[in-house]
Amino acid sequence: YDFIKKTKPGYVFFPHWSWRIPKRIFEEFKCVAFRMTDLPYGRGGSPLQNLIARGIYKTKISAIKVIDEIDGGPVYLKRDLVLRGSATEIFKEASRIIFRHMIPHILKRKPIPVSQNGRITKFKRRTPAQGNIAGLEGARRIYDYIRMLDAEGYEPAFLETPALKVEFAAAKRKKDCVLATAKIRVKK
Repeated sequence: YDFIKKTKPGYVFFPHWSWRIPKRIFEEFKCVAFRMTDLPYGRGGSPLQNLIARGIYKTKISAIKVIDEIDGGPVYLKRDLVLRGSATEIFKEASRIIFRHMIPHILKRKPIPVSQNGRITKFKRRTPAQGNIAGLEGARRIYDYIRMLDAEGYEPAFLETPALKVEFAAAKRKKDCVLATAKIRVKK
């Protein structure tokens, strides 16, 4: 808070942010968060994983004014995002869109945010246990689960036996199978 107050920014931007912003910050400064969903669809936790788990491969990045209601603020602008590749690749593309297009647009044009319109759909934050691919059917679903968790800070997709845990990364989809690297851990 002291740093922000001292620098007196026109805006405070929160790309790829998943923590609650203190009320005194968003009430005193223009705070803009970026959401990887077409709000009001997809408020809440784990947006990328929830979209891909639902078979959604195109979305929007929504730039919203931060208010007390999580992901409920009015929208400054939206940009298209295709959910292709690993989570790391998707986050890099989202960052490119946010930093090269959305933030400059907001700084230059100073748009007035507009209330969200439509039916609210909320996502629950996914847990590491939901990365277990044992119950999945079809190469596409298995590929999606591996890639949607393939980024720093996420527990990888996995399979378990009583003695082993196999974690997957770097998935490639072939016609009727998935190729991936595997890390096999022996349970103690």
